[in-house]
Amino acid sequence: MKEYEFSIGLRLAHWIRAFCILALCISGFYIASVFVSPEVNAEPTNFLQAKFRLAHNIAGFILLACFIFKIYLFFIDKRSKKELSSIKDVCNLKTWIEQIKFYLFLGKHPHLNGVYNPLQFVTYFVFYILIAFLLLTGFIMYINVYHEGFAAFITPVLKPFEEMMGGLAMVRIIHHILTWCIIIFVCVHIYMATFNAVKSKDGSMDAIFSGYKYK
Repeated sequence: MKEYEFSIGLRLAHWIRAFCILALCISGFYIASVFVSPEVNAEPTNFLQAKFRLAHNIAGFILLACFIFKIYLFFIDKRSKKELSSIKDVCNLKTWIEQIKFYLFLGKHPHLNGVYNPLQFVTYFVFYILIAFLLLTGFIMYINVYHEGFAAFITPVLKPFEEMMGGLAMVRIIHHILTWCIIIFVCVHIYMATFNAVKSKDGSMDAIFSGYKYK
């Protein structure tokens, strides 16, 4: 039986966020340690660092928009209400035990009220906390480079966070650590999604493309 699981909004947010994370990692590592540079000449036209920084900023703003949109979908969008229903499974000890047994090849996949099993939901919750702090540290560094417009508007809000984190140098270190946490999460996420798709045979990975899975 075909069942509609992920709305178009959820799927779009997922893939836009994925491409943003990829763009942010590539451009971020370049900004931190330049690994390619144009041939030097007398003309002031080789602004490769500035181009990577521009790409990083654009991807960061799009990621922020996706983050806000995802929060809206989770709490308000009716087509995405099955995500909210996953909280019931997180609070159910029996579901936790059955899910762990499934991962250990000791039992079948438990029946879920929502779209995420307890371990998935908790992991995704931590993931969004990491994204929130990644955005926070990223915008703190942003306001120290740009001083007008939106940067000037958010500076009074972000400066206290910069001080709490121990200054700009520490903010940069935290930003890098969070980036590696996100990279590790993405690797584990891809593995576990493949694991569930192969073991469950319910099209769970197909759902993030088509919106449908099978029971």
